[in-house]
Parts: sequence; C-alpha cells; structure tokens
Amino acid sequence: MRRALISGGTKGLGLAIARELASADHEVVVTYAHDDESAKSANGDRIRSVKCDVTRADEVDAFFQREGDFDVFVHSAGFRRDKLMMMMSESDFDDVIDVHLKGGFLIARRVIKGMIAKKFGRILFVVSPSAFLGRAGQTNYAAAKAGLTGMTRSLAREVARFRITVNALSSGFVETGLTRDLSDTARKEILSGIPLGRAGLPEEISWAARFLASDRASYITGQVLGVDGGLT
Repeated sequence: MRRALISGGTKGLGLAIARELASADHEVVVTYAHDDESAKSANGDRIRSVKCDVTRADEVDAFFQREGDFDVFVHSAGFRRDKLMMMMSESDFDDVIDVHLKGGFLIARRVIKGMIAKKFGRILFVVSPSAFLGRAGQTNYAAAKAGLTGMTRSLAREVARFRITVNALSSGFVETGLTRDLSDTARKEILSGIPLGRAGLPEEISWAARFLASDRASYITGQVLGVDGGLT
C-alpha cells in the first residue's frame, strides 16, 4: 500500500483528492493548520488528519520525523485574500505566498528525500488559471500559483533521474468553500468565461489527481494539466 500526503486535505478539493487516493488503496495523511472540526470530519477509512502549519519549517520537520516517508505528495493547502493591490496589506500578500508557495517548498524539499531513497515518487502542486490569465484582486494568489508552476517545472528536472514525477494540476472554478463566498456578480462573470458554462465539481478534479499519482502517469512530468472547463 502506497502512502500519500495531502496538505490542506481536510476539506474542499484537498479532501476530495484524499478520498480518491484512499479509494485507490493509498494510506492517506492530510494536514491542516487550524480547523479541528473539519479535521475530525475528514478522518475515515485510510484517511488520517494531522495538525501541521506548512509555513513553519520546524513543524514540517517534526511532522516527517513522526510520520515517516510518503510515495505521493499533493500540495493543496491554500486560501484567498482577494483585494486590489493598492488596498492590499503586506500581510495579505505574505500570508497567501507563505501557505501556497513557501508551504509547497518546505514539504516538497523534505518529502523528496524518502522518494529518492525509494527511487519512486509522485508530487502534485494544485495551481489555478489565475496564474496564467490573471484576475483583478488576486495579485497575491496569482503570484503564488505562478510560483508553484515554475517550481513544478524546475523540480521535475531535478528529480526525474530518481523516477520521481512532478506535475501541476490547474483547477478551474470548482464548487468548494473557497468559491462559495463569491458574489453573484463575480460568479456570473467567471462562468461566462468558461466554455463549458459551469463550475467543476471536486470529484472531477480528484480523478485527474488520481491519474497523475498512478503508475500510468509515469512518463508525464514537468507538466500543467488544466481541469478548468476550457478556461485556459
């Protein structure tokens, strides 16, 4: 049985991916930072939640000392703090960058050690069409996701010789907690730009994640797979 680590995996898209990998016979550990209630709800058959602030190197190191190595890592931890740049505080920018980009770096840096020893690994960064198209009010979020895309392509070249693949999954407008707080006007504007004319479901994204984590995706690395209804 392979072991999978999902950051931010106690709700939304991360939880959907965790459940998909668990159904594919993975032992899944999901991390979270604050929401104990969601963490309790996420626990289930082959899924276990563990508290870990992915922006803190000491917590990440302690986590791996307790939990050991993993075969699959999916970085889905993240949140939005949308504001026009001229109204965006330094903390608005730093906090989003820290969770999305620095968190991905801290865990990936540590998880590849075990993967190199095993000569096998699957790393998947969840990104967004905002990284490629931009969106007013999301300069922090778009910058973080664009950074993860660059990290994907560079890390893929570093670890390919160890049979480790690194890819990005660009999730479009999906019905999760991150999108439910959008105004009707914003929702209508976003849907109007999606050729399929609707929001995606977490399960539609998790199927793509399951494929990229599988043996059948062994010749795919350094790529960005858009699951966004044709938006990009």
